[in-house]
Amino acid sequence: MKQTKQTGVALILTVILLLILSVMAVSLIFLAQSETWSSLSYRLMDQARDVAEAGIDGTANYLQYSYTPPASSGLDPVSNYNLSPTTVSYSVNGNPVPYPITVTYNNSPVILSTNSNVSSNYPSSTAVSNFRASNSNTTGSLAAGNTAISYSTYAVLLNMRTVTIDLLSGSPTPVQATLQTWLITSDATVSGSPNAQVELSAILEREVTPAFNYAAFAVSQGCSALQFGGGGKTDSYDSSVYAATGILTISMSGGNVGTNGNLTTKGSPTTIGGSLSTPRTGVGTCSTSNVTAWQDNGGTVTGGLTQLPQSVAYPTPIIPAPGTTNLDMGTGWNCPTGANAISTANGYQGNCATSGNDYYLPPGNYGDIKLNGKAVVHLSPGQYNINSFQEAGANTGLIIDQSPCSSPCVVGIDPSPGNGPVILNVTGNSVTGSVVDLTGNSVQNPTLIPTLFQMMYAGTGTVSLKGGTGASGLMYAPKASYSFNSAGGNWYGAVVGQTMTDMGGATINYDRNLQNQYFIIGNYMLSSFTWKKY
Repeated sequence: MKQTKQTGVALILTVILLLILSVMAVSLIFLAQSETWSSLSYRLMDQARDVAEAGIDGTANYLQYSYTPPASSGLDPVSNYNLSPTTVSYSVNGNPVPYPITVTYNNSPVILSTNSNVSSNYPSSTAVSNFRASNSNTTGSLAAGNTAISYSTYAVLLNMRTVTIDLLSGSPTPVQATLQTWLITSDATVSGSPNAQVELSAILEREVTPAFNYAAFAVSQGCSALQFGGGGKTDSYDSSVYAATGILTISMSGGNVGTNGNLTTKGSPTTIGGSLSTPRTGVGTCSTSNVTAWQDNGGTVTGGLTQLPQSVAYPTPIIPAPGTTNLDMGTGWNCPTGANAISTANGYQGNCATSGNDYYLPPGNYGDIKLNGKAVVHLSPGQYNINSFQEAGANTGLIIDQSPCSSPCVVGIDPSPGNGPVILNVTGNSVTGSVVDLTGNSVQNPTLIPTLFQMMYAGTGTVSLKGGTGASGLMYAPKASYSFNSAGGNWYGAVVGQTMTDMGGATINYDRNLQNQYFIIGNYMLSSFTWKKY
């Protein structure tokens, strides 16, 4: 049989094997290089996004604290803007805006910009210059290793409206505020090889919120900011239904409470007939280093816990200066000499009048008001700018008169004073003890419409309250400490304070109708983040 020669086959196989190994080696090198470039690109993209976020945060910070929104008059009047509700379709830098535009200037979107690709379009040249000058906020460069990442931002005004705030002004004239919604876009760019570019957008908005959204709210961020014990509780009712039907219907829900700190409950049957809202979390022992949401030493929160995204800020009310006339009302007290001695000095209609132990005081400016013995003071609709108010006896009381006036009507008092709020603006200068003490016969507002009696206080003193069958009102003192000193009494309305204590078993009946009345401007919210990479 003839044998085939195979000389040189081994050499050929070796060359083929070496070729395959070479190809594999080159592929691995390219793969490793590709992974390196991919990792670098990912790192740069991630760093660019971080820098873009810095631009968003800086611009939001500028708009919140350095920018002045348009007002009804001045250098940047609202009248310069077209506030037509018609939707305007447009894009900026080739990117469609995801929200309808209701604000334009010169038929174009209203823009503040430090981005070279997007021009500012704003009625006030000063606002444009200030936005550009805030380099640390709206444009700049940040180091990332050996690389510098530059960023620039622009803000598009999506929505603007003027609202009237008729609470906390300390004046019969309501305060106007301008609320805006901005779309902030931040571009971050890494120059060199490879390039990386990120565009990040977010919505900055500020809305109004009910001033009295809770039966009780404590602004304090510490332990026991809210304390309920001894059978104290909350529930709710609707004053508009009561006013229409005369039937008081209490619901064991809706009596929500809130705090920036901790709720402490002690002893059954202490019950929060609603939810607890706080930015804190957890149920358990509260300490300075670990502020929990709820420290439960006995008690129930029927609506559970709601975590707030941030602390709630309540603005300090503006309180007019009090008068200098101190009133120490007791048995046999007489109005100051002259039928119009008080009202003339204060510029109000109506006179001070007396009927036995009942004293009828017209709106005006007073110093310290103190009730002794069996003195009962009647207040009619209007503003009372005072230094302090004290019920010094168990039989003293405060009555809120509405139309028709309490029978019998007293000569010197308008027999039809009309319905409207009694506003007690309290200064509290150099007061020992409680700035407001309503622990005699409390306050009698039999309408159970809490808006008809409002007490405003900007100081850090204490306020003592007492519940009763007709104790109804709004207490707004975000820096003060409240306490309820009644056993089993009722307070119809809502309270806002730095801290609030109800250890005597009082019930706070929250008026659900307050959610439709009296608003304050809420916190700025930054949301709706979207991003793109190039």
